[in-house]
Amino acid sequence: MFTQLTEKNQNAEELKETLDDLEFQLFRMQDNLKEIAKKYEVIGVDQPEDNQLVIVSAQNDGNACKIMLNECTKAYRGAWDFAIDGVYEDNHTIFIGDIKGPANKGYGSVCMNYLKEVAVNQNVHVIKGDIAERDWDHLERLIHFYEKHNFEVNIDYTNKCGEIEWTPAYQ
Repeated sequence: MFTQLTEKNQNAEELKETLDDLEFQLFRMQDNLKEIAKKYEVIGVDQPEDNQLVIVSAQNDGNACKIMLNECTKAYRGAWDFAIDGVYEDNHTIFIGDIKGPANKGYGSVCMNYLKEVAVNQNVHVIKGDIAERDWDHLERLIHFYEKHNFEVNIDYTNKCGEIEWTPAYQ
């Protein structure tokens, strides 16, 4: 019985800590949204990990499309925490030039989902990119990431390069 009581108290303490953390993130999100919206188009708020809120914004001038993510656990200081850089090759193709930020936090998936949404809304038919030799130390992680997001992945293991391509389901 003592063990159950201790577990209940611990769970209550953990729940209070979680709620306090979320409350802090909500206040931080309000402040960050105001600052980010001064410079970029805010396109969403998401939750990639347990109890972690993020703001997703875009910078899109018709030549380049950058999807950026900012954590709500800290103040926005003019820089993003994660980004996917894309360039319009033509009216119907976005080429991913770079993905920047920490791995294994779910940020890449959040940004990729928003990039795909932007592509569909703008009638972009293809998102594509290259896998270069500089990516070889994390190749398996990249393959898993792109396949998870329904990209066709072609790897040339001999020359240490590859290509990725996504087309919307409506085509």
